[in-house]
Amino acid sequence: MESVKTQAFKVFDLLSEQEQTLVYQLMIRLAPDDVATPDDLAAHAIAMEEYRRGETVAHEDMEWN
Repeated sequence: MESVKTQAFKVFDLLSEQEQTLVYQLMIRLAPDDVATPDDLAAHAIAMEEYRRGETVAHEDMEWN
């Protein structure tokens, strides 16, 4: 029995270029984004400094309604 991945590639090849583009865009949207960009790292560093200086608000102090 073929894997789902193999079957998907076979079906993908049957699609028009426009349909392949749509499927590709959907796959990109669904793929996990777990790569930290330089902007992500910079924002994290800033947040950690704010935390160390006590400039953050505790979760329980937030009014979530």
